[in-house]
Amino acid sequence: MVSTVSFLPRLQRQVWLLAFGRLLSQIGTGFTLFYAPIFFVNQVGLSATAVGLGIGSASISGIIGRVLGGSFADSKFWGRRRTLLLSAAISAIADVFLASAYNFPTFVVGNLFMGLGIGIYWPATEAVVADLTTPDQRNEAYSITRLCDSLGLGIGVVLGGILISTTGLYRLLFVVDGISFVVFFGMIYVAIAETNRSFNQHSQLSGWKTALSDRRLVIYAIANTMFTTYIVQIDSTLPLYFSNFVRVDGSDRGFEPATISILFTGYLTLAVLIQLPIARALNRWRRSQVLMVSALFWSLGFLLIWITGTSPQNTLTWAAIALSVLSFAIVTYTPSAASLVVELAPESLRGVYLGINSQCWALGYLIGPPLGGWALDQPRPVANRYWLFLILSVAIALSILWTLDKMMVRSRENSSTNE
Repeated sequence: MVSTVSFLPRLQRQVWLLAFGRLLSQIGTGFTLFYAPIFFVNQVGLSATAVGLGIGSASISGIIGRVLGGSFADSKFWGRRRTLLLSAAISAIADVFLASAYNFPTFVVGNLFMGLGIGIYWPATEAVVADLTTPDQRNEAYSITRLCDSLGLGIGVVLGGILISTTGLYRLLFVVDGISFVVFFGMIYVAIAETNRSFNQHSQLSGWKTALSDRRLVIYAIANTMFTTYIVQIDSTLPLYFSNFVRVDGSDRGFEPATISILFTGYLTLAVLIQLPIARALNRWRRSQVLMVSALFWSLGFLLIWITGTSPQNTLTWAAIALSVLSFAIVTYTPSAASLVVELAPESLRGVYLGINSQCWALGYLIGPPLGGWALDQPRPVANRYWLFLILSVAIALSILWTLDKMMVRSRENSSTNE
């Protein structure tokens, strides 16, 4: 099926159905993503470091989930479809624990289940998109799915903010998130067929060995882990920083939850609006070059966050500008990263290669929340300088990406010579 709207890419029907299902699921995630740290610190009474460790614990199970998800997606028995169904079921169970968490152990258990479900999900869903698209379509296809992710998150943040401001029932957010995973399970069961036609004929262990011996993939993974660590700062560190450290009108009072909701809604809305135009504009560039552009946006965004936290006035304006720049960092990163990995992967090992790509997210979520939580447990000057530390780390990411770009250019030249 082709899109009937002229400005949308011409993609198969299942890609659109998967994107719509992801939109519904991300609405539920938007209910919890930005409010969970505030809730568990300010209402449940956990420390910022404990919440950071709890959220980071999802990466422990997420690492296992991504290994399983990559292997399952390439296997003949599981395939992409059954793997997606399994991930949705586990994620729904996770929300049962989070909705009933009154202490640190239950909070950790919920995050462990959520990490496992999300870990199993990502290699399979990215592989489905790769299966159903040509190389020329792929960047825009990943942009569409990411656009639906951002749109769903934006809707969820708005609805979550309304629910909190009117009822104060934070726990209801996790109930809605669980329902969204149940709905997503139903959509996959009814509408998504198996897409893998090149099953890995070798042992799953040999597939992982092949992927890990690919130097280009390993170098990319180092840079990608840094990018995902940056993304975590927006999801888990920045809302609490805005709430507890920004000085509104020169006082020590931070932004109210409603203000934070508006800021992040604007950030997500802008990401939705620019996702497809940016993907088309940069489609002629090499994927590694686009990632370098993203790194520059991250650096500028972190600088603006530092200005927001240290400025005695106009803090709301600085915060809005910072999040606008960070939206450009996100939309230049996400589709190009997945497209680059598919470009590197043999067709029969797409799930495994994308599983390694997803492992970078697990490592980012393992490193990012505890690191950000530690920074926010320190005195104000240390918390403010944290954003300057992140800027310095971007220089390392840029050098790694420059090396990767050179390797990929040489690889293409060698391939052309051999042909």
